[in-house]
Amino acid sequence: MHEEMPIDKSSVIPIYYQLFKSFEEQIRRGDLKPGESLPTENDIATRYEISRMTVRRAISELVSAGMVYAQQGRGTFVATPKLDNIVFELNDFNEEIKKRGLNYKTTLLEAKIIRADENLRAKFQITEEHKRFLFFRTVLSAESERLSYEVKYTIYSKSKPILESELKDPSLPGLIAAHTEYVPVSSKKVLQVAACTEEEALILGIAPQAPVFLIEQTIFDTELRPVGWSKAVYRGDRYKLTSYDGWYKKD
Repeated sequence: MHEEMPIDKSSVIPIYYQLFKSFEEQIRRGDLKPGESLPTENDIATRYEISRMTVRRAISELVSAGMVYAQQGRGTFVATPKLDNIVFELNDFNEEIKKRGLNYKTTLLEAKIIRADENLRAKFQITEEHKRFLFFRTVLSAESERLSYEVKYTIYSKSKPILESELKDPSLPGLIAAHTEYVPVSSKKVLQVAACTEEEALILGIAPQAPVFLIEQTIFDTELRPVGWSKAVYRGDRYKLTSYDGWYKKD
């Protein structure tokens, strides 16, 4: 029997995130081994007395983190950690800020439904001119200092209502799981060093053309169709690159 983290439904921490951290910890400890299947969405929902949508969102976060993978018609399985590649990543914002004992927050600048323009249709490989998307802009801050700016797009299905709680910190896999019929199963991230635009400089309170880390993320469904895209700009004077191997991360 795997030792599971309890789910505190009275906590300010979203339930899906608590569930994500519970499975993440089981995988890191080796309680859930590579190739082992996760329980079904129904079984997890019944066990914790939560909705399948909440379970689906937690699993989408695990997929995005590369810790599990989905096989259509078979289920979700623990991935094998890749130890022969060097993977550089920007340290998780919330975790890094917590370690430093700083206060942090996510500020929603804008959230709206938009029509797909030519650039979006090309990025998502679609031809429908009337396709609609959810568009979000957020800023991450610590001690009132703005450190990161992000824009996100995901295909919108009007049958999925937008909940106010989701607007506080809308992750891209979470948005896809909540507002589309697609199942996010893989993610591609491209990291570049860039000079910030005037708009980004104004939002982050830095000089135009200042160096930043630019990360573009594309989320794909089971048929490898793009179903979500985001661009995040991180201040070059406030972040560092770190490489980890496997599931156990320790500085």
